[in-house]
Amino acid sequence: MADLEAAKINHDNHLLLDQPCLRLPYELLRKNFRSIHYPLEWDSTSVKNLLKETANGSLNGKTSPQDVVKNLDQMLVKMRGLKRKLTAAAEEEDRLYRQMDSRVAHLRELADLNTVDDVKYEAWSRQRLDRLLVDYMLRHGYDSSAIALADERGMRDLVDIDTFVVMSKIRQSLEGGSVQEALAWCNENKKELRKMQSNLEFMLRCQQYIEMMRTGSQTKMLEAIGHAKKHLTPFNETYPVEVSNMAGLLAYRPDTHLEPYASLYSASRWQKLAETFVEAHLKLLNLPMTPLLHIALSSGLSALKTPACHSTQAQVRSESQQDELQNGTTPTPTATASSSNHPHHRQHHHHHGTASLTTRVCPICSTELNALARNVRYAHHGKSRLLEHDLVLLPNGRVYGRARLDEYAAKSGLAAGQVKDLVTGEVVDVGELRKVFVT
Repeated sequence: MADLEAAKINHDNHLLLDQPCLRLPYELLRKNFRSIHYPLEWDSTSVKNLLKETANGSLNGKTSPQDVVKNLDQMLVKMRGLKRKLTAAAEEEDRLYRQMDSRVAHLRELADLNTVDDVKYEAWSRQRLDRLLVDYMLRHGYDSSAIALADERGMRDLVDIDTFVVMSKIRQSLEGGSVQEALAWCNENKKELRKMQSNLEFMLRCQQYIEMMRTGSQTKMLEAIGHAKKHLTPFNETYPVEVSNMAGLLAYRPDTHLEPYASLYSASRWQKLAETFVEAHLKLLNLPMTPLLHIALSSGLSALKTPACHSTQAQVRSESQQDELQNGTTPTPTATASSSNHPHHRQHHHHHGTASLTTRVCPICSTELNALARNVRYAHHGKSRLLEHDLVLLPNGRVYGRARLDEYAAKSGLAAGQVKDLVTGEVVDVGELRKVFVT
């Protein structure tokens, strides 16, 4: 009964992870509508007014035939331009609807499955894993690898390549010392950023001011003052401290060590700007800040995490390095093994330099996942129906039911008073076994 319950698919929990898969096309549809809504109204109103003015002038004889023809040409140019905008918007809308259809069909496949033992679930979960990998690579700038994986798996409509590629280009431009692309993006999304109370545009304008001041040129400094009056002074009530610091920057050169001006001139501000842009971009599209792959991994890591995974790790590393120093060897900085009492890897722990063995056994203590698992909560198991009765602990840290050990010992032909580890084959005296109590 417990196995059947464990194998049953919880569709609601699955959909929690897959919400962004459906949300982003919807957000992009809204953005696409907003991008064409105002130009459509503006151009339509302009053409109607010009048509009305031309018709009235022609009837009253106030408009010459040459002016009528000229006005008609203007109206045709505007309508052709509007047609191009509407065509592009319609194509984008068709693409987004196609994405939504593919994603709904993908999630509908999950709705038709009931247990993880279904052979179709393995294929579906593999495709979802590929989606998570593409999402992770796109967020970290590995665009070509993400595109190659998406094309190989034939799932372009299930991932958001175009959106993240644009984000990656703007982020790289900021890291390279250019704010033009980011400012253009802010201008496109001005109203939404204002509703979010984002300070991205203000920070970009501040960086423009700083770069003008960095040159030390009298002409650039005068240009910087004009820039500050136009773009920074309007934010005086919202960011009074920052605006004051910008004003104070006039008295300091880039080689100053006085704070906060030294930090304002620091090259690390470009990286901070890039991170601020990524945060604003994801928030604007209602996407999580954390990669979906990390969210999926965290749930599994939580089920495996024990207090021993991190609580004694630093102490064991320090002791290991001290032993290596006493033996005349160089301490290993990558040793990440935790306490030898850790249930996941106690059987592999030796006293000298065997951290690599322990990290292979315990995923939480591995070099790759240790940092990710550090802030993950411990698993809370209200009930466990899968534990054997009369559990005992072997000296190597493995736990088995006593009946199973006795049965295996009898099959192995061991002497009375001895049992054998089912995995390692290690023979242990019964007197070395310790009773295990589960609370």
